[in-house]
Amino acid sequence: MSEPKPLNDTDSTDLDPDYATHGGFPDFAVIDPSPGFARFVTAMRRLQDLAVSTAPDDTTWDDAADRAEALVALLEKYPASQAVAPAGRAPSMPGMGSLLLPPWRITRFEPDGVSMAGHFSRFHVGGNSAVHGGVLPLLFDWMFGMVVHAANRPISRTAFLHVDYRKVTPIDAPLLVHGRIDKAEGRKAFITAELTDTDGTVLAEAQGLMVRLLPGQP
Repeated sequence: MSEPKPLNDTDSTDLDPDYATHGGFPDFAVIDPSPGFARFVTAMRRLQDLAVSTAPDDTTWDDAADRAEALVALLEKYPASQAVAPAGRAPSMPGMGSLLLPPWRITRFEPDGVSMAGHFSRFHVGGNSAVHGGVLPLLFDWMFGMVVHAANRPISRTAFLHVDYRKVTPIDAPLLVHGRIDKAEGRKAFITAELTDTDGTVLAEAQGLMVRLLPGQP
């Protein structure tokens, strides 16, 4: 993944003098995840799938609950802020190491657009082996944030996101998503994106408006 390049000679600090504090956002630094964290996230993603796709007996559920509660007890001793916790700060990992995001990877990161590749799994099913309709806006919203960042625009929030569902999105199939800024007007960036299969068939399209935060705005 290449480093972001500005669309013009305007630096983000010219648009927002408070850019160093990201409009009140933590200063997120990219990290190289530790092998242990990478293993943990991989195991947790598999566990998410199993949690919605298995039906063991009550004794096994009790055993699983005991182990999950033990894991909670282990990890809750180490609270960390957003800027310190590794989740969401590891672009080399699927979903940037965040279990909230689907396991996709950024494959292109340029001022004129961002691309991602990935798949959905059993955890994301809404019914009949199709991806839940509510998962796609999450993917597009993540894409919109990456598009803004790649274009070297200051931190923005989603003001509007519209999704058109063209075809059923399958699980366990390689998919692609592409996004770009169509138009920028001051604090506003109008973005479009498409989710496709590897043959180029459009599964869903999205349009959105990202609005740059005012200095100090949360």
